[in-house]
Amino acid sequence: IFGVDLPFCCFLRFDDLKEGDVVRHDGKRSDGYLEHIFKHAAKELFGMDVKEITYKALKNKDFQEVTLEKDGETVLRFAAAYGFRNIQNMVLKLKKGKFFYHFVEVLACPGGCLNGKGQAQTEDGKADRALLAQMEEVYTAIPVRLPETNLHVQRMYQDWLEGMDSKKVQDTLHTTYSAVNQSTSSLDIKW
Repeated sequence: IFGVDLPFCCFLRFDDLKEGDVVRHDGKRSDGYLEHIFKHAAKELFGMDVKEITYKALKNKDFQEVTLEKDGETVLRFAAAYGFRNIQNMVLKLKKGKFFYHFVEVLACPGGCLNGKGQAQTEDGKADRALLAQMEEVYTAIPVRLPETNLHVQRMYQDWLEGMDSKKVQDTLHTTYSAVNQSTSSLDIKW
């Protein structure tokens, strides 16, 4: 499954936040929510409280896998695919039916968000490794706050979405997928 049912907070007011209230989600870097979703899924689906996850690099450091085993069987398989080359390879495997993940986090920037083109670089346009390491250190020093403990998110679920398991939550936050008819346009990208 691509995508995730994350708390939707675009319409929330955060005017009561104070300086120093910056928080982050689970994970070593500023990337997406793979680690949080993995831990949440392990708890909700299998009753397992995962404290720390281990990423296993597959073909390269920008394509990593995280698995959960229960009774000797792999019950969750997540992947993180960073950079267009890895995204392209993932799409090819999907088309061939050889991509067996429950969740995939996709980021366009090789090395993740902190290594993105919008970040500081050396004068010759390359990533500044020392600065990247420093940014990762600063990021990991920020306290973690799980999204479900955020009072704004809790109020949004209660007041606007009519509860955690309401039909409005299903209609608003959950995604469904269906097959797409093949286009005959010459603009189709062949991955």
